[in-house]
Amino acid sequence: MKVAIFPGDGIGVEVTAQAVRVLESLGLPGLTLFEGDVGAAAYRRHGRPLPAETLAMARACDAILFGAVGDPSCDALERHLRPEQAVLGLRAELGLFANLRPAKTFAGLEDMSALRPEIARQIDLLIVRELNGDVYFGDKGMRTTATGEREGWDMMSYCESEVRRIAHIGFRAAQGRNRRLTSVDKANVLETSQLWRDVVIEVSAEYPDVTLDHLYVDNAAMQLVRAPGQFDVVVTGNLFGDILSDQASMCVGSIGLLASASLGERMTEYGTFGLYEPIHGSAPDIAGQGIANPMAAILSAAMMLRHSFGRDAEAMRIEAAVARALADGIRSGDLGGTMGTAAIGDAVLERL
Repeated sequence: MKVAIFPGDGIGVEVTAQAVRVLESLGLPGLTLFEGDVGAAAYRRHGRPLPAETLAMARACDAILFGAVGDPSCDALERHLRPEQAVLGLRAELGLFANLRPAKTFAGLEDMSALRPEIARQIDLLIVRELNGDVYFGDKGMRTTATGEREGWDMMSYCESEVRRIAHIGFRAAQGRNRRLTSVDKANVLETSQLWRDVVIEVSAEYPDVTLDHLYVDNAAMQLVRAPGQFDVVVTGNLFGDILSDQASMCVGSIGLLASASLGERMTEYGTFGLYEPIHGSAPDIAGQGIANPMAAILSAAMMLRHSFGRDAEAMRIEAAVARALADGIRSGDLGGTMGTAAIGDAVLERL
């Protein structure tokens, strides 16, 4: 079982190290880890955020455990050289079109949510976000209007095959949960969203056991804080999914607790090839201080074991160890505590 470890920048290095400790503690036969450079770290060493060696390593492995990318010192670089292009490039080159972001309130952390505890306690949902289309990958540029003003433009588009394949992911995910799927769009004003809605309805005919409803993205954002318990699985596009999944993380209580999986159609002998990462960024303001919360990275490793290696028992062990640590009062700064990154890793390992 070959895993590429791409720590990246900032706290990505620190939190990934703790996830690796957890993986190694399981003693899984045949597990081999390889480490590569991405992001600003790769730019400094290789002159590009996604070197050819890193991409080749990713292709040769069965899964990727990713840290974070981003460095303010690179903000003035041309866009194709900025650290964030590493993860965008991996998604595009490896065909990783489906992002799974679970959000569930851990027992004992209800007071950490910005919502009332009785509302936060309801949260147990999965956001399925399309990753390879929308404005992030559409044509874009800067131009001058007829009146001499600067104008920035970005093209939002989806073809029906892109919508169809992410819709299938959403419906199948709902079948494994509570059989409810909410499709989020802006079909009242966007033609892209109208196509999205039409195709999702067409796909729904193949899943009569799943209840489908639709929400405009502005209403979905409101409902997520008003009554989050109504959601089971949410499927949406790249832009809307980026926003809603970060909102869901703060409804849970901290962005430092949420893991994610980016999956495609490639299968290995073990399962689905994927890239797994905490949804927080590189947090340069606290990088190097040893105070970042590694739980999202550890939970990302659990998702990797489940989806890419079929090791559901080990994934459940890791998730239970994290939940027990939180129930026992293990807290990093983002959760109102004072424990450092390595100490939290120690606490999870003890409970594992």
